[in-house]
Amino acid sequence: MPTAERPVGPLIVTEDETLLDDLLRLCAAAGTEPEVAFTAPPHETSWDDAPLVLVGAEAAARVRGAPRRPGVLLIGRDLDDAETWRRGVGIGADHVLFLPESESWLVDRLADIAEGAGGPALTVGVVGGRGGAGASTLACALAVTAARSGLRAMLIDGDPLGGGLDILFGAERTGGLRWPDFADSRGRVNSGALEESLPRLDSLSVLSWDRGDTVLIPPEAMRSVLGAARRRGGVVVVDLPRRVDDTVTETLTQIDVGLLVVPAELRAVAAASRVAGAVRATLKDLRVVARGPFGSGIDDHEIARLIGLPLAGELPLEPSLADALSAGPPGSARRGPLARFCGAFLDQALSHVGRVTA
Repeated sequence: MPTAERPVGPLIVTEDETLLDDLLRLCAAAGTEPEVAFTAPPHETSWDDAPLVLVGAEAAARVRGAPRRPGVLLIGRDLDDAETWRRGVGIGADHVLFLPESESWLVDRLADIAEGAGGPALTVGVVGGRGGAGASTLACALAVTAARSGLRAMLIDGDPLGGGLDILFGAERTGGLRWPDFADSRGRVNSGALEESLPRLDSLSVLSWDRGDTVLIPPEAMRSVLGAARRRGGVVVVDLPRRVDDTVTETLTQIDVGLLVVPAELRAVAAASRVAGAVRATLKDLRVVARGPFGSGIDDHEIARLIGLPLAGELPLEPSLADALSAGPPGSARRGPLARFCGAFLDQALSHVGRVTA
């Protein structure tokens, strides 16, 4: 049986044994195995194929004639050594780093290699303009649509009082970790391990709440978990609460675009305006999704105008959503208005970022 190829690790080029020991230690901390060219020029193939090249400042002369390429880092010791900076320019290094000051940054870059991380995910936050606006339904449908189109997709329930998004999928008994398991997370969470630990619904990963008592998720835990989800690439959808506390503020800093779901009612518009004011203090790209029916004399454009936000689109009434569990998860009806809206929105949003398949 053929075995999977091991991911290519970084290349270390150095003549300094102490620096080599430090770089090997940092690679081990990041979970990646490097190739080492010690006191000898690197092989041409190694130079071309390595995702990251770490060149000791003392060994810069050995790579000066190598083809220019991205991902070259020159590693020095003395921040005040002007010669180190000149050597970095001479070899076309992307960055000049100094140890130990830059160890944390370098470990993060090395860990990205170990995880096979590509570009960050398109991260969409969905919030209701009032209770019962349909934000959770839209969040689920966006995630379902992304997964169905072959993208890596993750749905994150950011509202501890919402009852749990896994219920919308009929997956409350599906095995996997929930938010209480991540409450103590700090620092870097491995993106691959996160994805593998969550309940999977076909190709969609869901991070929801359990049925126990409400657990406080500190901002640091949200930063770690959402950062890992984003590094995995594809599409991440976050169902947001209407209140904005420190943890929600941290969530908003990592969201690319927000959708505010507003029913076509004057009271809903008034409530949504207050929600929009709180959210936009952190998230600048917030758009209105107007939800029908539109028989009250207020159409989608008027709703967006009254709130003072751009219009992402409208969602006409879709009766089949009243019994989501029997009809399948929201967005399952491929030809329904909800699925059509999600497909059009994601196509437009993803045209500006890289696509990552599952």
